[in-house]
Amino acid sequence: MSDRHLRRSGRDYAQALLALLPWGQAWPRDPGSTLVLSCNGLADYWGFVDGRAADLLERESDPRATTELLTDWERNWGLPDPCIKNPPSDYGLRRIALVAKMTLLGAQSRAFYIDVAKKLGYTITITEHSPYMCGVSRCGDQSGIYNPDDPTRSFWQLGPPEIRFYWIVHVDSMGLYKFYVDASVCGIDRLLRIGIAEDLECILNRWKPAHTLIIFDYSPKWSLDFTQTFDTQYLALGIM
Repeated sequence: MSDRHLRRSGRDYAQALLALLPWGQAWPRDPGSTLVLSCNGLADYWGFVDGRAADLLERESDPRATTELLTDWERNWGLPDPCIKNPPSDYGLRRIALVAKMTLLGAQSRAFYIDVAKKLGYTITITEHSPYMCGVSRCGDQSGIYNPDDPTRSFWQLGPPEIRFYWIVHVDSMGLYKFYVDASVCGIDRLLRIGIAEDLECILNRWKPAHTLIIFDYSPKWSLDFTQTFDTQYLALGIM
């Protein structure tokens, strides 16, 4: 048996009100009497209030079904996400985003960030780096050398120890920003704009480990020599 709020109609309240009144010839219970009609009219309001309270308890208190209080739920949970320039306007999609935010379990694994990107419509791979360390790394060890078929593998890299705090996110495509009714401005926003994945970069930079820095790579898929790309990127950051 489900635990639901018991709804009472205006007629239920009218019957309860009539039951509290005195009995006698001056208090007729005839359905067409002025007394009964007056009580029915007054009690209809309480039936409406009862129904609205039931709506709040049964529907609006559940983020999976809310409609009237969806905006309040979103405000309390920081939605729409400031990283998403064109959040969904459909109630169903907004509820899905709300429940996803409420049930989110963060992590710092590659799988977590790859899954986040997938939900945003991107396919990414992640490359991490390890500086050569005496007592740990070995000369001639080939197990960590960069492999184009497995770009997520770490490799020993001669360089400053700070390189361990940098990781590269290889994005498979550029961001596509479409013209949206009620969100875009005619004469200013283009029908389609191609640029970096602003939403992806914003969210990953927010959720990355605080001591790390992400480098986003939009180059054609592994078409460049990795070592040259790596050195060029870190030289630009002034750490090599």
